[in-house]
Amino acid sequence: MRKIEHIGIAVKSLETSNLLFEKLFGNPPYKEEEVASEGVKTSFFLNGPNKIELLEATNPESPIAKFLEKKGEGIHHIAFDVEDILSEMERLKNEGFTILNETPKKGADNKLVAFLHPKGTNGVLIELCQEIR
Repeated sequence: MRKIEHIGIAVKSLETSNLLFEKLFGNPPYKEEEVASEGVKTSFFLNGPNKIELLEATNPESPIAKFLEKKGEGIHHIAFDVEDILSEMERLKNEGFTILNETPKKGADNKLVAFLHPKGTNGVLIELCQEIR
């Protein structure tokens, strides 16, 4: 893991939250996209070298919808940039972490992603991100 890639925040309304974070950071999101396979719409903000991802559910069965129902709006995950996602998944599996998806999947912002189960990471959902080359 090379650095924190972004912090993901679950929101009820991307439109409302985009306005809030635009006021907070003084800039609009640099990117918005839908990840249909995850049932989510996202927007990304830059704040200096840091990225914030806002996530809105697009269907009631999506992981974000379930998170919002259970916990409400707030921090959903912390994502870490990795050089080689397959090697990092294998390393973490060997260290005893539970990986939620056996193979990386295409995520937002041109990334391959995999998640670690929060039960093994002190309640924090960890996302591994590798830039798609």
